[in-house]
Amino acid sequence: MATPTQANLKDKNAHYASNFKEGQLALPPAKKYAVVTCMDARIDPAAAYGINLGDAHVIRNAGGNARDALRSLVISEQLLGTNEILLIKHTGCGMLTFKNEDAHAVVEKNLGAAGQQELSGLDFQPFPDLEKAVEDDVKYLKASKAIPDSIMISGWVYEVETGKVNQVL
Repeated sequence: MATPTQANLKDKNAHYASNFKEGQLALPPAKKYAVVTCMDARIDPAAAYGINLGDAHVIRNAGGNARDALRSLVISEQLLGTNEILLIKHTGCGMLTFKNEDAHAVVEKNLGAAGQQELSGLDFQPFPDLEKAVEDDVKYLKASKAIPDSIMISGWVYEVETGKVNQVL
């Protein structure tokens, strides 16, 4: 028996597929860029950042974290030809609301010692300062030996309250 979420997926996908006409798009992104942004449900990267289907790779994770995105960025650039990275964090991010020890305590409470043991030493990579986190992630990518110097990298903040983006770097 399908959950309401699964039923919604099937119904909405059937409607989407019935009108789908983009099946011939090329594998590499047409505009040759990648976006690293947060998984926050309040962000619609295509609409907010002007990305049409087939234009760009959109890599989403908690906090729009560069370290978590590195594997995907290397694949995007080395195998699929992208040459620019837009790193976009956002206001009101959950990563601003806790410290590593807080996350580990919640995991241990909810999953017990076995769950905590599996995640022992994991850096959840929270950050207390939004713009500094953007700067730190851009610096990380620019310093990475896995990202060629020829790749253009910029850092941005998306305001969930207004829908606007502001360039940090």
